[in-house]
Amino acid sequence: MNYWLVKSEPFKYSWEQFEKDKKTIWDGVRNYEARNNLRGMKKDDLVFWYHSNDGKEIVGIAKVVKTFYQDPTTEDPNWVVVDLSPFKKLKKPVTLEQIKSNTNLQNMKLVKQGRLSVSSLNAKEFETILQLSETKL
Repeated sequence: MNYWLVKSEPFKYSWEQFEKDKKTIWDGVRNYEARNNLRGMKKDDLVFWYHSNDGKEIVGIAKVVKTFYQDPTTEDPNWVVVDLSPFKKLKKPVTLEQIKSNTNLQNMKLVKQGRLSVSSLNAKEFETILQLSETKL
């Protein structure tokens, strides 16, 4: 299994709206590294949902329910999307401040490349965030 993190501005598309919708298409990505990460996602991979700009915290876990296909918002076949569904809301959100101060998380792309909208995590980073959130899978 692979682990990922996606960023969404809560005023545009929040975790709460995602839970109501029960599924979403992750579209509009126009960064090559983020696109390559979308292409790397496999069905059932787990994805942390990070509220950017307002909140700056990881609030939930999504699951990949459909692997990449062409982004329907563009005719350019180079851009792709995946489908995500809510898996679990975190018991306690994990803030960017907590992430930056944790030695196990200081090499996360969220810290190193703050503008990257879709990034990968290693298993240790994933487990550390789960512990900080007091969430069990």
